[in-house]
Amino acid sequence: MLGSECWALNCVHVKKMGVAEMRMLRWMCGHTRLDKIRNESIRDKKEVAPIAEKMREVRLRWFGHVQRRPLEAPVRRCESLLTRHVKRGRGRSIKTWNETIRKDMMYLGISEIMTQNRAQWRQKIIIADPTIVG
Repeated sequence: MLGSECWALNCVHVKKMGVAEMRMLRWMCGHTRLDKIRNESIRDKKEVAPIAEKMREVRLRWFGHVQRRPLEAPVRRCESLLTRHVKRGRGRSIKTWNETIRKDMMYLGISEIMTQNRAQWRQKIIIADPTIVG
């Protein structure tokens, strides 16, 4: 998951990541799909949170970090680059990182203003990882 905080994933990519994750977890447990063991059972056995949720947490953690930086910081200047004048090709438009972040925030019911309070932001975005909670 190194570097995943900057990925703008669409639903197809997230689904493929989940499939790959479950394949690895089944392999670690010594099971195949033919054993017909539910994903939740394997996830409980290995005590891991779903990869899509952990990726959301990492993206939002990075977003909070960037938003707390001063406007003069290089990372904030890169964020302010506008791509409105870029002509996109036909078909479905490519999902941007900002669209992904907005969707993640809407999913969790949080706003951009909350980023200034680091403790509150961390509390809202953290995913309960079974290995940490237990």
